[in-house]
Amino acid sequence: MRIESLKTLNALIAFDFDNARYSGGGTRYASDVTKHEASLLARAMTYKFGAIGLPAGGAKGVVRGKPAERNELMRRYCEEIRQLVESGQFGTGPDLGTCEADFAPLRDQSQPPSVMAGNIGGVPIEDVITGFGVVIAVETARGSLEDSTFAIEGFGKVGGGVAREAVRRGARVVAVSTLEGCVFDPSGLDVELMLGLRREHGDAVVRHVGGDFSSSPASLWDAQADILVPGARTGVITPKVAERLRIPWIAPAANAPYVREALEVLRQRRIRYLPDFVCNAGATIGYTSRPGDSGELFRVVEDKISSLMGEASADPRGPFEGACAIAERYIETWRGPEGMPEGPPLA
Repeated sequence: MRIESLKTLNALIAFDFDNARYSGGGTRYASDVTKHEASLLARAMTYKFGAIGLPAGGAKGVVRGKPAERNELMRRYCEEIRQLVESGQFGTGPDLGTCEADFAPLRDQSQPPSVMAGNIGGVPIEDVITGFGVVIAVETARGSLEDSTFAIEGFGKVGGGVAREAVRRGARVVAVSTLEGCVFDPSGLDVELMLGLRREHGDAVVRHVGGDFSSSPASLWDAQADILVPGARTGVITPKVAERLRIPWIAPAANAPYVREALEVLRQRRIRYLPDFVCNAGATIGYTSRPGDSGELFRVVEDKISSLMGEASADPRGPFEGACAIAERYIETWRGPEGMPEGPPLA
């Protein structure tokens, strides 16, 4: 792992391999993002690239700053990393706290815009396709989602995409948490109403949608549902959370949600924990496959994620371990036995 600190602002890039010809991963903007978090997210990208069959190292850019400083800090970030990007050593795009427009200074303006630069219903397409991929992954692993129930951590653009796609496939969203708290409704929350209220209230949407409200976001872990979607920061599924859960399936929208010691608890309790780096690979598949239009994008993502999840789920150790094996087999083809990562992306 190589950490490259930037000179003109409080930012860094974590490269999982210090000698890869090309490394890629999103850039995260937050006031509290750490070097450890960046390293863990870079490892998650290595496994994501390995799973979908790309000879690239994982990386993660992080910029620390306040919301009001974002435009200026992202401008300076793009300027400082320009040489890495133009030389083909580093590719980056949106992640938590950033959007595609933040990276406009790094894009080739002479080329027609990528499908991934567009939006659907006012939501950036990389967020829509990520949420779509999460639902495809759990549907492949579990079977039909008709009459199933979802509990979703976070109701930002990706969480909203998961909720909308889940409902479209016959499921109900019965619990949602944000930084403001958690709301429950066993009959199913009105997802379209929540999406509208989110534009007005942001994270406080959980206070305005009706249902039973708790001011503690962590009360989500006590929800009764079929599928849990961790959608925020790394390392949220700790051993203590794993002991609390009453939900038999976990399908992450966020990267690296599992703490290593929690996996044994999940196994003992027969909770199926799906691989984050497959569930949330939709945007990466979109950026690297260069589809001609949004219809082709959704077909490509569905085909790839369903194929990977089907293969991973056949592993007798479980789908997470199966997906790690898929990724590691591919990584070894271009890194060799001596160049392998030290282990999967676990907090």
